[in-house]
Amino acid sequence: MGKFSRAARLIAAACFAVAVVAAAAYALDPSLQILAAKSSHLIMAAPLALAAIDTSLKGLREKHGKLVAEMTALLQKAEEGDRDLTAEEQTRFDELKAERDGLATRIDRLTEQRAAEAALDEVIPAAGRGGQVQPPARRPNEAATQFESFGEFMHAVRFRSNDQRLTFVENVGAEQGEGSDLRAEMRMDNDTQGGFMVPQQFRSQIMSIAPQDALVRPRATIIPAGNAPDAGLSMPVLDQGGSAPANMFGGVQFAWIEEGGAKPETNLGLGEFTLTPHEVAGHMKITDKLLRNWPAADGLIRQQFTLALAGLEDYVFQRGNGVTQPLGALNAPATKWVPRANANTITYIDIVNMVAVFLMRGGQPVWSMPQQALTKIATMVDPAGHYIWKENARDGFAGTLMGYPVRWNNRAPALGVKGDVLLADWSYYVIKDGSGPFVAASEHVEFLNNKTVIKLFYNVDGAPWMKAPIKEENGYEVSPFVGLDIPA
Repeated sequence: MGKFSRAARLIAAACFAVAVVAAAAYALDPSLQILAAKSSHLIMAAPLALAAIDTSLKGLREKHGKLVAEMTALLQKAEEGDRDLTAEEQTRFDELKAERDGLATRIDRLTEQRAAEAALDEVIPAAGRGGQVQPPARRPNEAATQFESFGEFMHAVRFRSNDQRLTFVENVGAEQGEGSDLRAEMRMDNDTQGGFMVPQQFRSQIMSIAPQDALVRPRATIIPAGNAPDAGLSMPVLDQGGSAPANMFGGVQFAWIEEGGAKPETNLGLGEFTLTPHEVAGHMKITDKLLRNWPAADGLIRQQFTLALAGLEDYVFQRGNGVTQPLGALNAPATKWVPRANANTITYIDIVNMVAVFLMRGGQPVWSMPQQALTKIATMVDPAGHYIWKENARDGFAGTLMGYPVRWNNRAPALGVKGDVLLADWSYYVIKDGSGPFVAASEHVEFLNNKTVIKLFYNVDGAPWMKAPIKEENGYEVSPFVGLDIPA
C-alpha cells in the first residue's frame, strides 16, 4: 500500500510539474497567448456567425415575401378591373420592385457567405500513399478483397492459391451476402480453365496499349467481350459489291419513270460479317526469389506481358491468316494492291498511285512501312528532281507523306516485299475481344531451378469488315486498305 501511495504521489507530482511548465510558457510567450485566443475565438466564432446569418436570412426572406405579396395584390386589382396600373399604383409598384431587388441581392450575399462559413467545418479525408485517398478501414475480421499490384496478384497465384482475394475477381465474392463464405467454385482456377481471372484493375494495365506501341488496336473498331465472350459474333453488313452505282446503296435503285409506268424492282442486299475469338497464349519464366519480392516483380511482369501482347496483336492484325488467328489486312480480300514501278524501292509515283485509290472518307489514315524504307523515302524525288520529304538538321523529317502520318513499323514485311508499304484507315478493321486474360503459374517445369513459369492467355479475333474493294458511283475502285505490290 505504501508503494502504491508513493507511485501515486510521484505521478501527481509529475503532472503538476508539467502544468506549471505549461503555465509558465504560456505566461512568458505572448505568441502562445495570441494563438490560444485566436483558437478560442475561431471555435466560438464559427457557430455564432452561422446563427447570426441564419437570423438575418430569416428576417430578409420574410420582408421579401411581404413585398412580393403587395406587388401581386396591385397587379390583381388592376386585372380585375381590366385596366392598366394607375400612375400612383405604378409608382408604388416600382418602389416595391426596387426594394425587392435590393433584398434579393442581400439574401444571395448572405446565402453565399453561410455556405463559406459552413465549409470551414467540413472534414476532408487525409491523402494516402501515392496521393490517393485511403479506402475506409475494414471492419474487424472482414476479408480483404483487392491486391495492391499485379505483382502481388501473381505472388498469390504462385504461392498462396488459397488467398481469399482470388475469389473476389469480377466482384464475385462481394456479391455474396453478409456472412456468406467465399465459395471455391467461384474461382477460375479449376482444371477446365487452368488459371485465375486477372482482376479488372490490372487488366487495363495489360490490355491497354499506347498508340506508340501498337499500330492497329488504338485505331481499330473494338467490340467488347460481352456476356458470351468467346461466342462467334455475326453482324449484318450492307452488300456493296457489284457494279456501280447501285452497289453504293446495297441494291436500292431509283429511276425516272413515265406517268403510270412500272416502278423499278429493287432489293436491299445484306451480307454477314462474323468474328470468332481465337485463343492466344504466352508465358515467361521468373525466379522464385524475384516473384516472392512481388513489389519489384510487378513492373517487370506487367511491362513484358504488355509489350509481348502489343507485338503479337500488331503482327496478326496486319499479317494473320484468318484461319487459326485473326485475318490481317495484308491477307484480306478488301485490300487493293498497287504494283510498284521498280523492284526493291519506293518511288514518288508509287506513293501517288496508292493515294489515288485510297478510300477518302475521313477517319485516321496512316502510312505503315519498315524503318528500312526511311532512306528511300528521305531521298525520294518528284519528276522534276525535287526532294519530296524535305528535312533539316534541326527539325528532322516532316513526319507526314501526302498529308498522312508515317509510322515506322518493323512488323511489316521487309523493303521490296509485297505489303512493305501500307496506307490504311484502321477504323475499317474490327477487333472482337473474348474472355480473359487469365493467368496460371507452375513451379513444376523449372522445379529444380527454383523458377516459376507464368502463363497468360486470352481470346481475340479481328478482320476488315469489308470483303472487297468498293466501286464508287462512277465505277472507280478504291479501298481503305491499299498496299504496295511487287512490279507487275
